[in-house]
Amino acid sequence: MEELDLKVMYEQDEIQKRIKEVAEQIDNDYKGKEITVICVLKGAIFFTVDLVTKMKTPIKLEMMQVSSYVGTKSTGNITIKKDLESSIEGKDVLIVEDIVDTGRTLKCLKDYLLSKKPNSLKIAVLTDKAERREVDIHVDYVGFVIPNKFVVGYGFDVDEKGRNLPYIGYLEE
Repeated sequence: MEELDLKVMYEQDEIQKRIKEVAEQIDNDYKGKEITVICVLKGAIFFTVDLVTKMKTPIKLEMMQVSSYVGTKSTGNITIKKDLESSIEGKDVLIVEDIVDTGRTLKCLKDYLLSKKPNSLKIAVLTDKAERREVDIHVDYVGFVIPNKFVVGYGFDVDEKGRNLPYIGYLEE
């Protein structure tokens, strides 16, 4: 992407290696169970596909799309743009998200899904901007802890551009 000055944070092979490790952790934790995996659109779709194809655990796949932003400011409340298509009551559920930074959106989503009475609810994120956390949210599986940089590629975008890059880069400020 010539119009964006991106520096590479993680190459494609590093991403795939780490996702394989996360998939193995999940498989160990869910031995003998089936998981309902909830992909949070749009950013987490790349991570979700690569994660579940590396897992041995049987899954059911759901998609949700949520927003907590008005312009560039997080409201702390989520708007559900696409909800679940089936019940998660009594199910073991794994939320798969691309990034957690302030934690506000993920906490709202977790609270919403807990109200649907799953048997268990865990969270997997590809990237964690831990230094940006504003609310207490426990993430069970983390691909990479990253610095406070604006990331692009592998699902992350700038105004819908760069999502399909095979690596994770960041904008130099």
